Amino acid sequence: MIYPGTKLNVIDNSGAKIASCIKILGNKKKGKIGDKIVLSIISLRAKRRSQSKVLKGSLGFGIITRLKKNIRQKNNIVFSFNLNTVVLVTNQGKPVGSRILGGIPNIIRYSKYMRIATLSAGILK
Repeated sequence: MIYPGTKLNVIDNSGAKIASCIKILGNKKKGKIGDKIVLSIISLRAKRRSQSKVLKGSLGFGIITRLKKNIRQKNNIVFSFNLNTVVLVTNQGKPVGSRILGGIPNIIRYSKYMRIATLSAGILK
């Protein structure tokens, strides 16, 4: 689960590397996959500093894509990931980057953020 203050890896090519969660939108205390959060950019990728679409210390929005916590699907399949990750989006929900590194879970595919699923390298079931 993601709480305010949690550090997250950014998995798109917007130029950000690590972000910190400030607030989970929607009157929730903890975030899960597919939730929209407000975050602050902590560090940028070394090669992309000059071409970065975001600035260090800036505020933005993101969609949670992977969690370390075990996730149980309706068909009793349990899975988890190695990292807590996020994809940066605009206020309207459009991705900031043009690519998403690695696969994302099937839960994102059936949410209102289908564009993230189409940009990703693959969909994990």
